[in-house]
Amino acid sequence: MQPMQHDPHPLSPRLGHCPEGLPRAAYLTPEWYEHEMTSVFAHNWVMAGRVADFTAGTMRRVTVGAAQVIVGCDSAGSLSAFHNSCPHRGSELCRAEVEPLGKLIRCPYHAFAFASGDGRLVATGHAVPTADFDRAAHGLKPVSLRVWNGFLFLNLSPDPGPLQADVGLTTLDNWPMAGLLTGHRWQAEIACNWKTFWENYSECLHCPGIHPELCAMVPVYGRGIMAANEAPGWTPDAPPGPNLRPGAQSWTMDGTPCGPDFAGLTEAERQAGYSFVTFWPTAYVVAHVDHVRSVRIEPLAPERTRLVAEWHFAPDTLAQPGFDPAAVAAFAKIVLEQDGAAAEMNQRGIRSPAFTAARLMPEEYEIHRFHQWVLAEMEDRP
Repeated sequence: MQPMQHDPHPLSPRLGHCPEGLPRAAYLTPEWYEHEMTSVFAHNWVMAGRVADFTAGTMRRVTVGAAQVIVGCDSAGSLSAFHNSCPHRGSELCRAEVEPLGKLIRCPYHAFAFASGDGRLVATGHAVPTADFDRAAHGLKPVSLRVWNGFLFLNLSPDPGPLQADVGLTTLDNWPMAGLLTGHRWQAEIACNWKTFWENYSECLHCPGIHPELCAMVPVYGRGIMAANEAPGWTPDAPPGPNLRPGAQSWTMDGTPCGPDFAGLTEAERQAGYSFVTFWPTAYVVAHVDHVRSVRIEPLAPERTRLVAEWHFAPDTLAQPGFDPAAVAAFAKIVLEQDGAAAEMNQRGIRSPAFTAARLMPEEYEIHRFHQWVLAEMEDRP
């Protein structure tokens, strides 16, 4: 028997129809993937990690879409970012993941040297340019950067727009974000298109079958929805309640906070148990009462994606005797591994010639919004 249909309340995010998703080619073909790299990923802000993790006196190689970027941190802690390509013949400048950084960035191929702060050309090694060579036009190509709540974002566009999040950049203002330190890092490569992972993140129809531990922690997920306002028949006069199961306060194995609660949180923020902030196309941040988690999505190929998850803590929490950040991360890692396996399963099915496009359900409103955003980004930048 089909479930009874209800017209959603005007304030409900549920779709009032079942739209078609992206075509099969969007998840498989090199042509579509390359277009995304030159449009979606070349003109939007990409999270590169925590500012505190870029050590003074070093430069680090970072991937932004299809581009390799150098992020430099000078002895005073000031950041700069450039394309990892020498204007002379194109050689990479930073060969290792992290290298020392002084006043100059020197090309290891022909010894051209550039000022590490502003990228201007300082020396041409053994080459002796003629009068037609314009030194000012042959500095390193800059990459825009912005810091939000201690996270570094990079943008390849020469005229980047503002950093934007789904729920607004002030959502985590009551958390001491800038002072948090990275205590644990987990990385995995999964065999799926980057959008397949985002789509899985954007709905909870899969939660009852894929995430038993998560559904026990967040009971509403066990109903196949991400929030109460997605339920058929929801009205805004329904009283809000806590999201976590009774007795749980945070996303840890037993629901117990790993350290002192962050001071300054409102009662509503504590009761929620988690606050998500999403930055398409690159990352999401989840803030709990005792720690914060960030997840970065790095596309590697049409059917290959890297996940980088990090757990961030207050210094006093990390300094607790016997504190084990990996134990705190264990619960969310279970969920991430389940999500990765589900995305790979989905990707394998997408390869079938029988699949042409998804038919989205009303609960998959966020996937529909994501698809419309991707298409608009690609259309605006052919």
